[in-house]
Amino acid sequence: MNNHENVRELALDVLLETEKNNIFVKDALNKQLFAKQFLPKTDRAFLSRLVEGVTEYQIKLDYIIDSYSKVKAKKCKPVIRTVLRMGIYQMLFMDGVPDQAACNEAVKLVRKRGLSSLAGFVNGVLRNIGRNKEDIIYPDKNKDKIKYYSVMYSVPEWIVKKYISWFGEDKAEKILSSYLYSPELTIRVNDSITTAQELEKKLADANVTVAKGSYCEDALKLTGVNYVKRLPGFAEGEFFIQDESSMLLYSLSGAKEMLENKKEPLHVLDLCAAPGGKCTHFAQKLLGNAIIDARDISERKTDKIKENIERLKLSNIEVSVSDALVPDESRREWADIVIADLPCSGLGIIGKKNDIKYHVTKQKVLELVNLQRNILSNAAEYVKPGGVLLYSTCTINPAENRDNSEWFLSHFPYEGCSIKESVPDELQDQMDNEYSLQMLPGIAKCDGFYIAKFIKKI
Repeated sequence: MNNHENVRELALDVLLETEKNNIFVKDALNKQLFAKQFLPKTDRAFLSRLVEGVTEYQIKLDYIIDSYSKVKAKKCKPVIRTVLRMGIYQMLFMDGVPDQAACNEAVKLVRKRGLSSLAGFVNGVLRNIGRNKEDIIYPDKNKDKIKYYSVMYSVPEWIVKKYISWFGEDKAEKILSSYLYSPELTIRVNDSITTAQELEKKLADANVTVAKGSYCEDALKLTGVNYVKRLPGFAEGEFFIQDESSMLLYSLSGAKEMLENKKEPLHVLDLCAAPGGKCTHFAQKLLGNAIIDARDISERKTDKIKENIERLKLSNIEVSVSDALVPDESRREWADIVIADLPCSGLGIIGKKNDIKYHVTKQKVLELVNLQRNILSNAAEYVKPGGVLLYSTCTINPAENRDNSEWFLSHFPYEGCSIKESVPDELQDQMDNEYSLQMLPGIAKCDGFYIAKFIKKI
């Protein structure tokens, strides 16, 4: 077996950086993978699995540390706490790693970091857990269900409480358990260049497992992908990484039908467009029949949009740096369709970005609700009478979704526009009401995502 010794050190660096700088693990991991892009494929996979796994199961791992160590996880030095988490994760979840190797490599790491005096402590805790791993006593569901769900699914208790109050216990557990599945990678076929059949064959020939999407004809689901940019078709712009939930915006928008009733190109304004999933989807579908204005708040974000437009070989999108909170008179009543996919708490995509659950707080959610309302207030001005405003988020929090939609309709000259006929049959039971769709992870076969469609009164 490959020792993976140096890879464990890289994993430790990534995990310590995320904790020290309070950044998302994906950013730190991608930076490391880019710097070490010539690592063997098995080492890259080991590094990703270890870093993401320790992050995903952090609450459970700390609970186990607290059960077997005299020094609680919170009181340990960051290096020691992280090395213990890594050791326990390998023993509990990585079948290819013998317990002894997990312990020995943890001790080596501690010594390498100049903490030899604590090597015995780490060794003792990990060996004790290794001997007892089949007999760990977890919280009793009957005595404290909040604690039980929090530890078993590694989600903070306050989020567990919210989910049960919003959706009931059965649905809440389905959502929580969905976060721990290995998510498939969903891609949107760029049908302005290729077809789903051609791309499917090309990927299958490269030993990628490919399945058709659940709801969208442009969607393919991939498993067994290690490095997306090396997939055949990526550099040629034949696909874009995008979940089916946000692909639905195009079909629910009614853009195709609008175009049939119009002589000139559609005007589409995407207010928070980075990295470009939605605006490039509209561009690919409408081609020369649309003028698309894609905006975001910083050059870093707009550069990402431009990069994706270029790769996808699309030409009908203008990109600019713009703050969605600042009114733009030049776009007043300009757009047939405004896409307002707004900053949110991200509770719908924890399965893909598993440290969101540690970053979001009750206070942040309140701030986001207000931010969304302020952006919606501006967005309302850009739609032509009879035009459409699409409001979407990747969260499942009613305050950011249903409540904000109701607030919007009570303050602006809009009405809810029925999407029932455009929603796939399998998602009809996820409709919040006639004009909105609340997809729940673990229940829908996609991310947790909210879409509401409003039409401006004439």
